[in-house]
Amino acid sequence: MKLIKDILNRYKGVLPASLSIGIFMLIPILIIVVYSFMIPNPNGGVRTGFSLASYQKLFYDYDLFDNLVFNAGYLKIIFRSLWISIISVVASLLVGFPVAYYIAMQNTERRNLLILLITIPFWTNLLIRTYSWILVLRDTGLINSTLMSLGIIDEPITLLYTEGAIVLGLVYTYVPFMILPIYASLERLDIRLIEACRDLYSTKWDALRYVVFPLAKPGIIAGSILVFIPSIGAFIAPELLGGGKNLMLGSLVQLQFSSGRNWPFGSALAVVIMSVVLIALLIQAYNARKNGSEIVH
Repeated sequence: MKLIKDILNRYKGVLPASLSIGIFMLIPILIIVVYSFMIPNPNGGVRTGFSLASYQKLFYDYDLFDNLVFNAGYLKIIFRSLWISIISVVASLLVGFPVAYYIAMQNTERRNLLILLITIPFWTNLLIRTYSWILVLRDTGLINSTLMSLGIIDEPITLLYTEGAIVLGLVYTYVPFMILPIYASLERLDIRLIEACRDLYSTKWDALRYVVFPLAKPGIIAGSILVFIPSIGAFIAPELLGGGKNLMLGSLVQLQFSSGRNWPFGSALAVVIMSVVLIALLIQAYNARKNGSEIVH
């Protein structure tokens, strides 16, 4: 009893946060994992019993003769989700790094104004912002109407309901998550280091490569993970801008819990997403630990 009291006294400061994490995060995750090993109820929900059928369904399915055959359909959706998420990370980095570098080079007052402008899109509902891109990308939208009025094209270009539209929506949504960590790494950059590099007859690219990029590396890795994690499970952008024709994991999970009524399979897909996210977080933790040890040495 005394041991329990000592433990409570020692950790009472973090007890409320621990309870909140346990109730609102760990317990739901545990329920999803348990559901993934149960039997689906045809009317929705689950039935008691242990089964690996949901994980087997990721790779195999039954044909007309009830034979188990390899099915690459769901694997294609998983790899498509990974591919689109990686492209979104690269595109966000190409857009976010110059912006973060430019902000870091400004004076304090101008920095604060630019950071405010970066965060303004978060003041608007994500659904409204995504619908706005439909008005821009559709056949009668702003881009096609402008190009046709200028005589550049004779008929509309298919921009909406493509993988490119999904990537555009993801980059637009999550690029601030790339800009802010990189800016946090570069705001402490001593401009005299770049000036010294240029005084030694280095080109602008050499200054970026040997001075700026190494200092921005922690922010680049953190920003990449912050963009990748929500992109892999995104639902709104693939559903609205992809038109449901380019399924990603988030849309597939939603279909299994709604029209598919296969809760165990939907839970198994959610476990796959959480596994990918966990791997990304472990990479971030390893990078942070490595950078910390390098600073100490």
